[in-house]
Amino acid sequence: MIQEIIIAGFGGQGVLSMGKILAYSGLMENKEVSWFPSYGPEQRGGTANVTVILSDNEISSPVVNEFDIAIILNQPSLEKFEPTVKPGGILIYDPNGIHRPPQRKDIHVYSVAAVDAATEMQNQKAFNMIVLGGLLKVSPMVDLEHVMLGLKKSLPERHHKLLPMNEQAILKGMEIIKEEQVPA
Repeated sequence: MIQEIIIAGFGGQGVLSMGKILAYSGLMENKEVSWFPSYGPEQRGGTANVTVILSDNEISSPVVNEFDIAIILNQPSLEKFEPTVKPGGILIYDPNGIHRPPQRKDIHVYSVAAVDAATEMQNQKAFNMIVLGGLLKVSPMVDLEHVMLGLKKSLPERHHKLLPMNEQAILKGMEIIKEEQVPA
């Protein structure tokens, strides 16, 4: 099993954190892991993406040109990475801020209204965990238990009180993700 994943959006959306949590989770399940971030000089508002590879076998290179899964959180990232999803692959996106939804018919497209759900939960910082929950629903590549341990490892200890809220956000994402039908 190998999963090559790109997560892309604006800085401040938790793109790199989501990738790091996936990577930690994979390590805890004794998988081979690569975490390869890329971002502009801006901390918030600039583009950011991270490639995560989870594999049962040795990973030959962290550089990937085509992905099994793309998680897309803004329009520029959709335009850049939609063409890079392998046929039969998965594209997950939050429709908030996307003015042209995915168009490909040879991939599975899912939407997760994470911005709306985070607003409903009254916690905008839960956005990326809602998206992560959606991913884990459609492609359960790591166990929730290990995701929570990865989250605990990546959060500073002073924020560990937020772990239950983050678990609720992951479960919310699993609940609200839905497959889209790409118009003909």
